[in-house]
Amino acid sequence: MSLRDMVVLLDGSPRDDVKLAVAIRLARRHDAHVTALCPLELLLPADMAFALGGYPDLWALPEFAKQIDSQSRAKAAIVEGSFRELLRREGVNGDWLFESGPLVPAVTRRVQAADLIVVGQADPDNPLPAAARTLVEDILMTAGRPLLLIPYAGRFGEIGANALIGWTPTRESARAVHDALSVLAASAKVTVLTVESSRPRLDDDLPTAEVAEHLARHRLNVSAARTMVPDGLSPADVLLDYASDISADLLVVGGYGHSRTREMIMGGVTRDLLRHMTLPVLMSH
Repeated sequence: MSLRDMVVLLDGSPRDDVKLAVAIRLARRHDAHVTALCPLELLLPADMAFALGGYPDLWALPEFAKQIDSQSRAKAAIVEGSFRELLRREGVNGDWLFESGPLVPAVTRRVQAADLIVVGQADPDNPLPAAARTLVEDILMTAGRPLLLIPYAGRFGEIGANALIGWTPTRESARAVHDALSVLAASAKVTVLTVESSRPRLDDDLPTAEVAEHLARHRLNVSAARTMVPDGLSPADVLLDYASDISADLLVVGGYGHSRTREMIMGGVTRDLLRHMTLPVLMSH
């Protein structure tokens, strides 16, 4: 499968460069189109988001609205200039979109016509406005498109040459495997891993064998594996440790196999990965 159309979500932070670098490498590999989507709400200082949330009447004040609009558009113009220069320098086709509508509906509408969404992990040291604090989860649950999540720390080179798939027999996991085919490099090394809570019997079939066989038919270099969750570690920790052990450049998982509310209350793999990821993660719901 070929990746032809990507959206990169930009917020004017220093991490925009890292997200764009990943997107540009993928675009050059696939001759894909890159759209930079820059929503106004992501450009607001975190302490000014109240104007869009609890106190929307402030926008009725001409001086306030004009000042905020002018500042955000000036910041967006700087981001746009850097993006267009990057496209020119790298010889990649792309578009720029500045979106001033309500954040989640605006982003969802724009990304539903893309093959992949490149978005950054939330950075606890540089919080977003209140309306965007759960933006990654909101997009994952509403857009119906795969997300390529870039950690808030580190820089990343080739993505999809050595991938780890965290497999569970769920709809979300199956969808993530299918979506990953557009990101994996030709003849990529792929490990399909199941993380188990108890030791399997010697005669148990390997749960990932069929998935590995399917991926091998796509001419990928695939191996199937299983591992247990040691005491004191979460399944997300196990996935991240395994990814480090095999020097994976991409982790592929299904998102929110349990309900989002349950994970918010009790925890879960999706939320743990969103908080603690150490490598790019492709996630589908």
